[in-house]
Amino acid sequence: MKTTLLALAWSLSAGFPGHAAPADDWAPTAPREEIRPEFQRAEAGGRSGRAALVIRADEREGLHGWWQRTFPVTAGQHYRFTAWRRTENVALPRRSVLARVLWRDDAGNQVPRREGVVTNYSHGVVASAEPEYPRDVVAKSAGHDGWVEVSGVYEAPLGATEARVELHLLWAPNGKVEWSDVAFLPTEAPPPRRVRLAAVHYRPRNAKTPMDACRQFAPLIEEAARRQADLVALGETLTYAGTGSSYAECAETIPGPSTDYFGELAKQHALYVVCGLIERDQHQLFNVAILVGPDGKMAGKYRKVCLPDGEFDKGISPGDDYPVFDTRLGKIGMMICYDGFFPEVARELSNRGAEIIAWPVWGCNPDQARARACENHVYLVSSTYEDVSRNWMLTGVCGQDGRVLTQAKEWGTVCVAEVDLNQRTLWPWLGDFKAQIPRHRPFTRGE
Repeated sequence: MKTTLLALAWSLSAGFPGHAAPADDWAPTAPREEIRPEFQRAEAGGRSGRAALVIRADEREGLHGWWQRTFPVTAGQHYRFTAWRRTENVALPRRSVLARVLWRDDAGNQVPRREGVVTNYSHGVVASAEPEYPRDVVAKSAGHDGWVEVSGVYEAPLGATEARVELHLLWAPNGKVEWSDVAFLPTEAPPPRRVRLAAVHYRPRNAKTPMDACRQFAPLIEEAARRQADLVALGETLTYAGTGSSYAECAETIPGPSTDYFGELAKQHALYVVCGLIERDQHQLFNVAILVGPDGKMAGKYRKVCLPDGEFDKGISPGDDYPVFDTRLGKIGMMICYDGFFPEVARELSNRGAEIIAWPVWGCNPDQARARACENHVYLVSSTYEDVSRNWMLTGVCGQDGRVLTQAKEWGTVCVAEVDLNQRTLWPWLGDFKAQIPRHRPFTRGE
């Protein structure tokens, strides 16, 4: 098919308050002529029927091109990018169909970013304002005949006078994308989403029954509430750890007595509680993490997927799913102990949108805890039975950059960290890495 190069006079659905509408046309662009796909404007196409920007690849591998246009910006002002995209014959849209926003100065050069960048690595580096990667909003996009919203809100950095918007198709033989209803408009800064995350450093002792072990956590949950925690994480298999009985003797149905007890405490103190228990489901036993909400009801359950020696050989069955739970705090996932030795568990939770991972963990390598937080840009809340003198797993909260934000070092204490789930973590050379993970992570078979 012959490549069509069109000069476009593309009007947005709304103008820029305080600015004339940009005069630049959308222009078709490719990294090299030999990998250039076909570009076309569909006058009556698009989600709204006004027009669509189309990119179509032939049967060859490796084609790549994008539409681009430049918009004027004011440093310090926030802007909302929105667009809708619809694909045909694109095997992996998360990698092959993407939008980027690039910040530029009057000369079209990249601008530095001197504030808000991680500085505990790459000492002395002056970071650049790296490209922004708007995200697919699939849940909000359902029911629009294949159209998916792509959006994001960004603050123009100091020195930026332009934003170059790019709409890509790459690595999709015989694939096609239509881009529609593109807008880049001033908006208000997103409000903060501050959440207080707590972890309990305690292992129950000398409990005669599973309920005795549960009751030992009551004053610690009360302490977390006194310090205004929104979520508190307890230890793994806490009824088993406290009684010294067998897995089968400590197992219970879920929901059951222990979840009811922690539900009462969660409701009394108006917070979320994560606790590690042993579940009985007919003839099977599972190592589980339970999320109970401030309404006193069970809000989520995760069955441990990765089972070590001492569990599978004693009759524990593995889970097979990675649920993420939508709460008033944000999206919460859970994993348990040995799961942390494998990057796949935390990665799949983050793939499904987890912003916080609660982690009851008997013991683990603390470097892996920091890695799980850093590589997924999530907040990790861990509660362990390890003493700090052993230099093994810690009870604490890790930030999106892998740093330990807070740690409980004494037995019977609680640590609390306040985080803002809307605060982006920016890196030298990477920018907002969390936004890039869906676009750049390797594909897996079965996707």
